[in-house]
Amino acid sequence: MANFICIENKGLVITTNKVVEALNLQTIKKYVKNTNNIEANQVEIFKLSLLKFFLKIIGIPYILEFTDTWIIVNEVKETIKNNYIFNNVVLASRPRIIKVLLKSDMSIIWINIWDVQSGAKAKGLINKCFNVGSNITTIHGMNMNPGVLQCKNCWK
Repeated sequence: MANFICIENKGLVITTNKVVEALNLQTIKKYVKNTNNIEANQVEIFKLSLLKFFLKIIGIPYILEFTDTWIIVNEVKETIKNNYIFNNVVLASRPRIIKVLLKSDMSIIWINIWDVQSGAKAKGLINKCFNVGSNITTIHGMNMNPGVLQCKNCWK
């Protein structure tokens, strides 16, 4: 994948043969702005290429505290949105929730996030802990899951 930097009305396009990181784009933008006959407002930088990274959250109860209802996707999204360790993290798809064991009250939640190729956000989240109610949860890195998750208990 290549990244492009376009300069309007000057016919100048810069491409890279490697996926660059934000720091590289800042350096290129600064250099281009300092060249002659190019105004700063003419420089436009497109976004970096993004990839999906797959994470697993363990330690969240399947049945919510002080209620008799099980956890739903909207509550997981709200928890992620309100927690400071997920600042600037964008979900790539809906979280997936399954119960760990038939007789267990704990769940496993899989989330997919958008991140640059280096995986800076994902690496920053792996092995982090945060609280959900009175429970301490942990985030683990996972390999890509190519299909629909199946419950290991009922095979649905």
